[in-house]
Amino acid sequence: MDLEFEHNTLGQRVLFAPGKAAEKLEAEVSRRGAHSIMLIASKAEIEIALGVSSAIEVALTYTDVAPHVPVEKAEKARAAAAEAGTDLLVCVGGGSTTGLAKAIALTSGLPIVAVPTTYAGSEATNVWGMTEASRKTTGVDDVVLPQTIIYDAELTYSLPAGLSMASGLNALAHCIDSMWAPGSDPINQALATEGIRALSQGLPRIKADPRDRKGREQALYGAYLSAVAFASAGSGMHHKICHVLGGAYNLPHAETHAAVLPHVLAFNAPAAPEAAARIAAAFGAEAAVDGLNALQEAIDAPRALRDYGLAETSILEAVQLILPVVPPTNPRSVTQDALRQLLESAWAGTVPIR
Repeated sequence: MDLEFEHNTLGQRVLFAPGKAAEKLEAEVSRRGAHSIMLIASKAEIEIALGVSSAIEVALTYTDVAPHVPVEKAEKARAAAAEAGTDLLVCVGGGSTTGLAKAIALTSGLPIVAVPTTYAGSEATNVWGMTEASRKTTGVDDVVLPQTIIYDAELTYSLPAGLSMASGLNALAHCIDSMWAPGSDPINQALATEGIRALSQGLPRIKADPRDRKGREQALYGAYLSAVAFASAGSGMHHKICHVLGGAYNLPHAETHAAVLPHVLAFNAPAAPEAAARIAAAFGAEAAVDGLNALQEAIDAPRALRDYGLAETSILEAVQLILPVVPPTNPRSVTQDALRQLLESAWAGTVPIR
C-alpha cells in the first residue's frame, strides 16, 4: 500500500515545567507584552489559579465556568473580556475552563495561554464546543487554539485519584478515536500509540500513589500527545457519542468517555485490525480490548453510564440523536440496532469481550 496522506500540524509553544508554572507564566506574559490579562478558573480551582498567576498583574479574574460551555455563559464571559479591555486570556483548569477561554477567543481573536490541571487535552486542540438547549455544537477554528501551554505536573495533585482516572481515560479516548477518525493518518496514529503507552503506565502509578510525580508527568505527556493526535484526526464515533450524551443529558464529561470507550473499541476493533494491533502493542496486551479492560480494572475506572445520570429510558432517543453524526468513515457500519446495543452495554457497565 502506498504511503500517501495529508497531515496538518498545529503550531503551539509547549512548556513542560514541573513545579514552575508561576515562573513560566510570568516569563510568557513578559514575552508577549500583555497588559490586561483575564484569568479564567473555576471556583473550585481559583486558589490554584491565583498561585499560578501570583507573579503577574491580572486585570480580571473570572470564575463563572460550567461544563459543556453553555452559550449564555460564553456570551457573558465575552462581554466581561471586552469591558476589561483584555489582551490575553490565561485559563487555569480542566476542559470546561479551557473551553470557556476558547469561546471568548472564537469571537474576539484573543490569544490564550493555557495551564491545564487535568488530562482533558482541550488545550492542544483547535476544537471548540458549546451547549444550547441541551444540544452540544462543536467546531474547528485555529483562532481558539491556545498559543502557549504550560504543563506543570504538580498542579494535577489537586485532582483526586478517581477523577484523575476518568480524566486520563478521556485522554485515552482521544488516542483510540484518532486511530480511525475521518482524518486519521500515520503521523497522528504514531502520536496516539505513544499516548496510549504513556497513559497506561502513568495512570496505575497515580492510582497507587496520587502524589507520584513521575506518574503525573507521564499522564500529562500522554494527554498532550492524545490531544495533538485528536486535533489532526478529528472526531470519530466515540466522541460523537459522548458529545451527544453530554450535551443532551448533562452527563459528566470524563466519566462518560471512560464508560463508553471500551464498547466503541470492542465494536470497531474487528473491522480495523491494523489499528487494533497498534493499540494492543501500546498496552502491551495480546488484543486491544484486553489491554483496555486490564487498565480499567487496575485503576477502578468508571464503567456504567447509569451511575452518572443517564436514564435507561433515554437510550432510544440517544440513538436517534447520535446515528446521524457518526462519521461515514467509521471502520464498521453503524446500524440503529448496533448502536442501541452499544449504549445499553455502556449504560449497564458490562465488560466487553473480543
